[in-house]
Amino acid sequence: MESESDRVPKAFPNLPLPTLGGKQFWTDHCWQAGWRLQHNAVTGHWRVLDDHNVRRGWGNRAACEALIAAQAPRTELVDDHAVILLHGLMRSATSMKGLGDAITEAQIGTPICFEYASTRRSVADHASALRDVVRSLPDDARLSFVGHSLGNIVVRHAIADWQSTDDQLTLQRLERVVMLGPPNQGAGIARQLARTGLFEVVVGRSGMQLGPDWSDFARHLATPPCPFGIVAGNLSETIPQNPLVDSAGDLVVTVDETRLDGAADFLEVACLHSFLMDDPGVQEAVVHFLREGRFPRP
Repeated sequence: MESESDRVPKAFPNLPLPTLGGKQFWTDHCWQAGWRLQHNAVTGHWRVLDDHNVRRGWGNRAACEALIAAQAPRTELVDDHAVILLHGLMRSATSMKGLGDAITEAQIGTPICFEYASTRRSVADHASALRDVVRSLPDDARLSFVGHSLGNIVVRHAIADWQSTDDQLTLQRLERVVMLGPPNQGAGIARQLARTGLFEVVVGRSGMQLGPDWSDFARHLATPPCPFGIVAGNLSETIPQNPLVDSAGDLVVTVDETRLDGAADFLEVACLHSFLMDDPGVQEAVVHFLREGRFPRP
């Protein structure tokens, strides 16, 4: 909860030092021409990174918002289209960079790799931050999302939030959603691992929501109201399956767990869960879906 003092700008002395961009502990709340406003899930402080991941300032939120508004360049999107990429559990935005490069090369939009502290907060918290990032973009920007694993659940939660507040300004701008290995029906492997007792310590609240808490949590998720496609990994004919996964899949999420009624297209690929976004064929399929609303045919 924001206090009165939080609204008074308070900046700390800063040296413009390079950073890793925020991994596991940092969540983006604003994106402006590659500059990012980030919040630390452990210390609670805020910082501003430029488009080269150099820290330009830090302090409370008010001070950092003022800094990014004053110093960051104006956002200009390719074809007025923001393609927001969301990484999975225990990963970082860097994992989506290769896919972002493919989108840049195709000139179909501006890729924005959303960073969030996946193991440190709930899916609702991640979705709230994602909504902040969308709010920071131009009001006329078309919006598409490409998620890997948990990232898709964050998108579905954000859409449900927009629907619950009747945010038509945002909902009407949704163009496409591409889901890579999405646990749309929860994750059986998470339910199995949760029995160890260490699972929640390692993966946090979000991991538990995909597993033992799924039945209560799933009602907070929406089906995208725009064309969406699903890419599922299926290695059943190439390597032995994970004993913690009860049917064909990518060794983490089963094909059946990825399914969601209403999908415009569905694609199975022989690829491990962790590398779906790096597979050249998957990258080609994502670009094709963003452009055409369907996956390419053989």
